[in-house]
Amino acid sequence: MDSTAAAAPPSPSPPVLLVTNDDGIDAPGLRFLVDQLVAAGRYRVLVCAPDTDKSGVSHCITWRPALRCKRVDISGATAFGVSGTPADCASLGISGKLFDGLIPDLVLSGINIGNNCGYHHLLWNSKSSVNDLKVSAEVCMPLINAIVTEIMNRTYPQGSFLNVDVPTDAAHHKGYKITKQGKYMARISWEQTVYKKPAVESYQTANMDVDGEKDNELATSSENDLLFKRVIVGRSSDEVEGEDMDHKSLVDGYITVTPLGALSRTEPDAIPYFKACVSRLVDNFSSLGPSFSRSRVG
Repeated sequence: MDSTAAAAPPSPSPPVLLVTNDDGIDAPGLRFLVDQLVAAGRYRVLVCAPDTDKSGVSHCITWRPALRCKRVDISGATAFGVSGTPADCASLGISGKLFDGLIPDLVLSGINIGNNCGYHHLLWNSKSSVNDLKVSAEVCMPLINAIVTEIMNRTYPQGSFLNVDVPTDAAHHKGYKITKQGKYMARISWEQTVYKKPAVESYQTANMDVDGEKDNELATSSENDLLFKRVIVGRSSDEVEGEDMDHKSLVDGYITVTPLGALSRTEPDAIPYFKACVSRLVDNFSSLGPSFSRSRVG
């Protein structure tokens, strides 16, 4: 009789999380989020993000030339900066080709600077700073952990996305709130300029206190050339902002969690299902302290 003890079953592989964005692989929001995921000690963290800021072109894809993928040193993660668009990065990252066959269990995009409510699929004002992104990463971790648990238990609904927006004063948020996608959006126009490289100001960063390039390089092109830059002329919504809408709830200080379909709003008859699903996640936060026990399903 063989008295040798049976070998212990192998430990389950940790969930694989892919982080991407459109602000670029050096963006502080992405780095803070990756730091939090690595510090959790429970995930295999992959990063595939544009090698430069690609804000505003997220749906574009690259056919030519071939994408250049360069390894980037991010402690605790396997990371590549890619010469393509955000859509290229997400597609390549989930393909299994870049990360030796690894397919992520969850894709996280962000944390990005700017308003992601309504048609913009975090709300900032002139008092915001880059450090607020670090706090945003911290307050999102319980939600991420809970979602991963749902995914690994095969109880998370297929084909669904969650858009998470964090208020300006993230450290004093009022809790999580399930919301509906509104029609809030920025109105963009054009303004003539004499500068070759105008100050970097997108519809996402127009009101945020970040270190950006200044209007300091005069154009050297022909006198017949005209130069124009994009400007924000206002923000609007053509619908009444109810208590359960994303932008209104965000302004009120909640971390908004908005279920979305692949290309549009979630179908109305699916909203109750998503509320029930996410409410199970919210219920688990009561043990995490007062700031999470305030969470609610709107």
